[in-house]
Amino acid sequence: MSRNLSRFLQITIPLGLGVFLIWYIYQSFTPSQLAETKKYFSDANYGFVALSVALSILSHISRAYRWSFMLEPLGYKTKMANNFMAISVAYLMNIFIPKSGEVSRAIILDKYENVPFQKGFGTIISERVVDLLFLLIYTIIAITIKFDALYDFVVDSIPESTLYLIIAGISVIIIAIPLYIKFSNSNINKKLKSFVIGLKEGVFSILKMKKKGAFIFHTFIIWILYILSFFAALQALPITSVIPIGTVIIAFVVGSFTFAFTNSGFGTYPAAIAGILTIFGIAKTAGVAFGWIVWISNIVSVVALGVLSLLLLPIYNRNRIE
Repeated sequence: MSRNLSRFLQITIPLGLGVFLIWYIYQSFTPSQLAETKKYFSDANYGFVALSVALSILSHISRAYRWSFMLEPLGYKTKMANNFMAISVAYLMNIFIPKSGEVSRAIILDKYENVPFQKGFGTIISERVVDLLFLLIYTIIAITIKFDALYDFVVDSIPESTLYLIIAGISVIIIAIPLYIKFSNSNINKKLKSFVIGLKEGVFSILKMKKKGAFIFHTFIIWILYILSFFAALQALPITSVIPIGTVIIAFVVGSFTFAFTNSGFGTYPAAIAGILTIFGIAKTAGVAFGWIVWISNIVSVVALGVLSLLLLPIYNRNRIE
């Protein structure tokens, strides 16, 4: 497969999935459900939505500050403003080309802070390792808190024989992947090995960090701000403002995973949020409306900050460029 075709598919397949999910949800709604969904939009308290966005932006600022702790041991003291604008551009890029944000961050740091691309990119990979670990921790907490409800839903929704097949399939995959990585000589396996090595190096680089205490503190701050941002958005609708903390966490986790499937969760985020909230007794129309309110508000802020950063980066760094 050519590189151009591969890139084309990486962009169009996630977009196609998002469009399909949007069509699938809305074509299944009756006229009264569509009217109900619109009413949730019109009745929402957008002050809480603004607060949610503000908390999300604070998490980006904390992420920008945390990044400096990873760059200092490499001999680079970067400006906080450049870190933040690089991150803002990265989020913007991910909307249009999935996974391109990490590359753009490293390129911007290379251009404006003279941090070699490979080193900057390495710190970003290490950062992603930590974020993945925290997302897994949230996932475990969510499943533990709501295990009974999730178990009942799975048992009621999936036939027992199919459930056993799924469990068997997952078990086979868990066993097969390490064996494949160890014994296969294929190009795919080489990439997998490189990825695993990168993860290990990322973890060890964090352990060797001089300011690892500050790094861990800001990591907690980032993920606390994420959950607070999601909680603030829930207050925008009366029907979602009363859901228990366990449901808040599991809805947040499910929503977070959708960003891996389509361009910044396009189509998948509202669908997933509606699906998980329906399990816990929230009307599908409310879940869809809430999902879109959260997604649209965050995308608007990402686009605004990303475009502004693209415009300000050369102005802010004009003396350095000259």
